[in-house]
Amino acid sequence: MAPSGTPGVTDMPSFAPRMRIGLFGGSFNPAHEGHRLVALQCLKRLQLDAVWLLVSPGNPLKDHAQLQPLATRVDQTREVMNHHPAIAVTGFEAERGFQYSYQTLEFLTAAAPETRFVWIMGSDNLIDFDRWERWEEIARLLPMAIYARPGAALKAPLSKAATALAGFRLPEEAAETLAERSPPVWVYLHGVMSEQSSTAIRQTSQSSK
Repeated sequence: MAPSGTPGVTDMPSFAPRMRIGLFGGSFNPAHEGHRLVALQCLKRLQLDAVWLLVSPGNPLKDHAQLQPLATRVDQTREVMNHHPAIAVTGFEAERGFQYSYQTLEFLTAAAPETRFVWIMGSDNLIDFDRWERWEEIARLLPMAIYARPGAALKAPLSKAATALAGFRLPEEAAETLAERSPPVWVYLHGVMSEQSSTAIRQTSQSSK
């Protein structure tokens, strides 16, 4: 059960100057232990004050046929995160009509210029990052942390985007300094991985009906 005073689905989490905040976007359809693992590892490895999970209205690169309602996904994601005090889950992008990640990041960096935001994504997303709308702008807006995911750990560093950004890659042992660095800069994090995936969970759910 959610604690009293739980924020609304589209409420934006609180922030303050100099806070180090990781932004972890996705459809979270559904959220699972792998997402929680990435959030917790990035909190620790990047020395962040908070991680925001940005539950998107929908991914332009994915089929929305099986997309659960935003409120359902936000509530379920909060449950998976076990209402961790340093992890905020929000669907605020929908209220502002943002379709693409670069819109969200432009808004946040303008609204909170003294807050140290870091973009977080799994290595599976890095493989297709060059297909994202204005992906190069995203790299110029925020430092990025890429967390190794099963099946993509080796392919991701060889992807088109990773190759283009190779000169801005930070050694993994310097990950805790990422939030204070000026973009473009990124780090590739290796560590504990979960085999869970949203696609596999949906397929299992469908086959059991």
